[in-house]
Order: sequence, then structure tokens, then C-alpha cells
Amino acid sequence: MEEKQSQMNTIIGMGIIFFLLYLWMHYSATPPQATEQPAATTTTEAQNATNNSNTAAAPAQAAAPTQTPDSVQNLVLAAQFGPFAPAARGQETTEVLENDLVRITFSSKGARIKEVLLKKFNKINSDTAGNDIVTQARLLEDEKNRFEFELPVAGAAGNKVLSSDLYFSATKSGNTIQFKADAGQGRYFEQSYTLSPDNYTLNYVVGGNLQGVLTQNILRFNWVNHLDKLEKNQTYERTMSSVYYKEVDESADYCNCRENDVQSLGTKPVQWFSHSNQFFNTFLLGQNFTFTDFTGETFVLTDADADLKILKTTASIPLNNGSASMMLYSGPNEFNRLKSMGNELQDIIPFGASFFGGINRWVIHPIFDVLSRFIGAKGIVILLLTLLVKLLVYPLTYRMVLSQAKMSALKPQLEALKKKLGDDQQAIGVETMKLYSEFKVNPLGGCLPMLFQMPIWFALYRFFPAAIEFRQESFLWATDLSSYDVALKLPFMMPGFGNHISAFTLIWVATTLWYTWYSMKQMDTSTMQNDQMKVMKWMQYFMPLMFMFFFNSFASGLTLYLCFSNLLNIGQTVATKAFLIDNDKIREQLEANRNKPKKSGGWRDKFEEAMKEQQRLQEEAKKKQAKK
Repeated sequence: MEEKQSQMNTIIGMGIIFFLLYLWMHYSATPPQATEQPAATTTTEAQNATNNSNTAAAPAQAAAPTQTPDSVQNLVLAAQFGPFAPAARGQETTEVLENDLVRITFSSKGARIKEVLLKKFNKINSDTAGNDIVTQARLLEDEKNRFEFELPVAGAAGNKVLSSDLYFSATKSGNTIQFKADAGQGRYFEQSYTLSPDNYTLNYVVGGNLQGVLTQNILRFNWVNHLDKLEKNQTYERTMSSVYYKEVDESADYCNCRENDVQSLGTKPVQWFSHSNQFFNTFLLGQNFTFTDFTGETFVLTDADADLKILKTTASIPLNNGSASMMLYSGPNEFNRLKSMGNELQDIIPFGASFFGGINRWVIHPIFDVLSRFIGAKGIVILLLTLLVKLLVYPLTYRMVLSQAKMSALKPQLEALKKKLGDDQQAIGVETMKLYSEFKVNPLGGCLPMLFQMPIWFALYRFFPAAIEFRQESFLWATDLSSYDVALKLPFMMPGFGNHISAFTLIWVATTLWYTWYSMKQMDTSTMQNDQMKVMKWMQYFMPLMFMFFFNSFASGLTLYLCFSNLLNIGQTVATKAFLIDNDKIREQLEANRNKPKKSGGWRDKFEEAMKEQQRLQEEAKKKQAKK
């Protein structure tokens, strides 16, 4: 019933608006008699009348066409905006708040932020020739953006008024601006902004004297944000930009970063939500209240579009004693700054939501933060971080080198097996495992360091493109460690590779291939003669070449880490073999192991049994084939 009544009110309101518009158009037309001049009037007198000079009729004629439309327009605005009709007309002006970090420009139309200029950060894009274009970074600057409240107003068209349609009067005092939209009879809707002296935060309060104006004490918030392209590598910027939000008593979450997505939470209370670029974000945090009816949306755009992505958010905001207080932040994704504000705001940084994200937040970033306090060059910090990781896993590296040395010491016995068994690869495999078991050698011992480092590699894959500390930081020929390095520009675009060649990636590929060859040289490959083993062998050489296409356009901070890691691997391996491995002692130890009583069970026996069973099945298959 109430819905039908609301629809009827809307129809009646629209009918009144059309009727008033008709009256406005009718009376704004100049009456025919007003254009006729009396016969006795001379040309000079007509000019004087036009210039509002010596006749009394001229002012009356001039006043008529302006006075009547104004009164009609007031009726039209009253029907559309209800008590906010006085605020529906005006002229847009701008106001500014700033400190050493940021300059924020506000518009009196809607009392919204028109632009956030970040004084200490630059935006880097490329022209058609691939040259960098550097300008100051700005947020919320797009004219297509909307940042508005839907006010439930009785007497307005549709029983609602959008704050973006109203003109606010501004009063500035120090670092505070108060915007008021007149609702008549001393009533008003107010938006107040107070900028912190040393941060990117605003104390944002909405409310005012709205007694008898609003039909309910809940405002509907609507935010549409066309993200600007701020980074050189727009592919990763796009995939790391999204709507983030945090439900009460839940971990932070976000909309899908790679495709269009909608997340609607209904009645679930939300503490904060954010529109985030790769390295910057704008968030709203409710103070002493929670948002409800939250919906977040992401719309993915292409490289050909002017904007990076479109983010949308709607939410309901309750008014407590006529107002609602929020923290509004628009600035960089600096981990320590966001963390200091509480409420898990540091989770806006796209370090990852899984176990690897935890490694980034609570292990890698703190280590990097400590090192950065003493060393300015981020490339050197990456080197020290790599060295620290290598020191931590060196016991496993030593075991790997020792395992390789033991297997190398068994080469004579393995070659003897090959001569004895000929081309029977299945028998060679079984006897080889017996030999390893007899001398107590673990052929998988060399895999442990790699397996231990895998979680660190996966974590760093997300760390370098997300940590703002690497943004636009240079090292050697790389100008931005959060983006790819360019050693050579290509005159064409190669799908999956780009239009450039990354030197760090080439160094990583070359050192990986050399290290693979060196490791294979130390191993016995006599059992790798069948087709499957040959494929596995050559895959170790093919994989770095395949990953070259992946890493070529990735953050150079990661490829630099991988280069340092390879070089340190080579150094540790060569030094360990030269100074810590005694081949004579290893042979003595192997002989001693051979003479020890053999323990039954264990993985070696199971593996040997599996090999024997496979050999038996193959022999049966050969016999059946021979009978045919």
C-alpha cells in the first residue's frame, strides 16, 4: 500500500513539474505587443527604451520576462527538491585543504572531493614511442566520478534528493571546511572535512540540522570511481586494483581483480571499504557505527580505454543524533601507515590472502623494513634479503651438495651395473635403488633446498609488485623495481612477451641454464637413457626458457632477486665442494654404511618392491607380445 502511495505521489509530482514547465515556457515567451513600438516613437527613443533610459515602460518590460520565470522555476525546484529547493541553484566554487603530503580540492557542487594531489608521488605513463611521461599523481580526479548521498526527503520528487545535485555554502577555518546545503527554516545538510596535519586522513562528518526534513535517519551512499592509470605496467596495475572491504569479525576481502564482479553483503555489518589502485587507495572507515547493505562492484576495462577500471560501492549509513563520523583516507598503500590505523587496513595491500600473504606481511616486509632503515638503495636491500634467505637454507644446501658428492662417488658402481645389465633400463633402475639403499644414499636429497624455498618464491611473487617501497625505485638500468626493466626496446609487440627485453630476466635464464648443466654434470645420468628420463632431463633446460616469457614483463625486483639467488647458489655450491666436501672421507663413509646391518622396511624397500613389480609386469607383457 505504501509502495502504491509512493508511486502515486511520484506521478502527481511529475505532473506538477510538467505543468509548471509549460507555464514557464508560456510566460517566458515575449508577448507580441511588447515588441510593437508606438507610432510616435523615434529611432532614438526606441534605442533609449532598449537601454532602460528615459522611459518608464522599459524597466517594466525588462522586469517581466525575468521575474515570472524565476517564480516558476522556484515552484519547479520545490516540487523536485522539496525543502532543499534553495540549495538546488547556485554556482560551483572550489576550496582547498593541504599539508606537506597532499592537496585536496573540493567542489561546492555536492560538497565532494574533486581531486587529491599526492605531493610526493608521480604518475608514469608511456607515449606511443615508449617514452616515459611523468606527472604528479592524482586520485579521485575524474569528472565522471560520483560521491553522493541519497537523502530520504518528504515532498521531493521520488521522496529523495541526491547531495550531488545541491550547491553547498563553504566555511573554512584552519584545516577544516564545512559545507552546508540550505533546507529552509534554519535547517541544513552538512558535510565537514578536517585534514590531519601529517597524514592523508580526513575526519569526515555528515549530518546537520535535519529535523522534519528526513523521513528516516539512514543515508544511502553511492560511490562511482573511474580509476586513473598511474603505473607504467598497466597490466599488473589493473589486476591488483579492486574494491576491498572488511566485515565485522571477519578478515578483509575484495572483489575479483581480473574480471567483472559484484559482492553484495545484505545486512552483514561492514567496518570499512576501499577503492584501491595497485599502490594507492581511498577508504571510508565508520567511527562508532558500521555500514550495512554494502555492495561492491568492479568493471574491468582494456588498454584502449582512457581509464584503468571502474569501481562502484553503495552502502547505508545510520545517523546517530543527526550525524555520522567517518575516517576518509586517500593516499599511498604504505604498510606501516595503514597498520597504525588498526582495523586490519594493511590488508588492502595486495600481498595475498593465503599463507603466502602472511609470509609477506609478517616475515618478508618486516625484514625489508629493518634493512631499509640502514640502506637507501633498494637493489642492495634485495641483495641482502637474498643473502639472508640463502644463509637460512644453507644447511639444506650443504646436504644437497653432500648428496651430489655421494652419488658422484657411486659412479663406478653404477657404470658397472650398466655394463652388466646392458639396455635393460628397468633392471638398471631396480639395481640402482638397491645400490642407493646399500650405501644409504638418498637420491632426493638435492631437492630439499628447492622445496624449502618454494613458499618464499611464491610469497615474493606477490610482494614486489605490491610493496610501494619499490615503486619508481631504480637500480642499475632498471628505473622502477615494481615494474619490468628494459634493456632493449623492440619495434613490435610480441603476445605474452611485450615490446621489450628484460636484462634481469636474461641473466636469470642464463644462470639457471648454467646451474642446471653444472648440477646434471655432478649426477650420474646412466639411468636416464629411456625416453621418459630423457624428456625429464631436457625439461630442466626448457623450463627457464619458457619462464622467460612470464618474467619478461614482471616486476624487476623479483627477477633481480632471482638473479642474486642463482649467483649465490653457484657461489655456495662451488665453495662448499672446494672447502667443505672431502671426497676420500665420503668414500670411506659409504663403505662403512655398506657394512652396517640393513634395516628392513622404509621407503627404499617399498620403492624397490614397486620397481620389481613394474619389471615383472613388463616381462609378462613382452612374453604375451612374443606369443602373438
